[in-house]
Amino acid sequence: MPIWKAILLGIIQGAAEFLPISSSGHLVIVKEILKVDLDNGGVFFDVMLHLGTLLAIFVAFWADIRRMIVEGFHIIGDVFRNALIFIFRRMGQDLKYHHVIRTSYRKFVMLVIVSTIPTGIIGVLLSDTIEAANTMILVPGICLLITAAFLWIADHAEVGTKKPKEAGYVEACAIGTAQGLATMPGISRSGTTITACLLCGFDKKFAVKYSFIMSIPAVLGAVVLELKDFKSLHLNSADMVSCGIATVIAAIVGYLSICLMMRMVRNKKYIGFSVYCVIMGMFTIGYYFFS
Repeated sequence: MPIWKAILLGIIQGAAEFLPISSSGHLVIVKEILKVDLDNGGVFFDVMLHLGTLLAIFVAFWADIRRMIVEGFHIIGDVFRNALIFIFRRMGQDLKYHHVIRTSYRKFVMLVIVSTIPTGIIGVLLSDTIEAANTMILVPGICLLITAAFLWIADHAEVGTKKPKEAGYVEACAIGTAQGLATMPGISRSGTTITACLLCGFDKKFAVKYSFIMSIPAVLGAVVLELKDFKSLHLNSADMVSCGIATVIAAIVGYLSICLMMRMVRNKKYIGFSVYCVIMGMFTIGYYFFS
């Protein structure tokens, strides 16, 4: 793959992953138009692009992520302590259980875990469908129109006030389901999950933060699954260099996109993205039928 194509795909991934316009859909469209073909390394290339944007999330939200990791270990510790207390209580000792979910960050951790479960299930069930959809430019065209509808809904949703302590696990499951459905190319993951968060009454800033951080387990899982087959891939040195450059570009542009999105969320103006998705969707559908 030429370096300029790798740079272009890195820019598209970094921008479209966090702006609500679907990175997967744009990658399918651009690859079709530019005739990008990496044979059996195509999936690996896409995963590495997602790794770049994953790095951007860690940089942008490192303070929150570090706190969540610490509290996650504390949750595990309290669960084991409560298990021991249960045993000792059975032996007649009067001990009190530890309250496990006692801080906002612990609740945040549990919400992300709950959201990840339906995402993983849907991802496994739809894996063959998603793989087939990534080879048909018509699918992202149609799905971009669906994304436009979601963004229109988000633009008209009532302003919520819920933060981690007020959010419920049923709502987290619903948002995780939305993320699972957004694995289809053209359905924006961030747009879909932010819309779901807003409809659940989440605070605007928390909705965006939750949308981005909840993607970490799903993307990290996909990266690990793909990297285990790294030795079986047949990529030449030029493709490896292009892949590395695209990953770095995706990380840099992704970080800038996160910063932009966090500023834009204050006004909750998604209608511009909705119009863009309609135009891009119609263009893609037209390209499919008339090219």
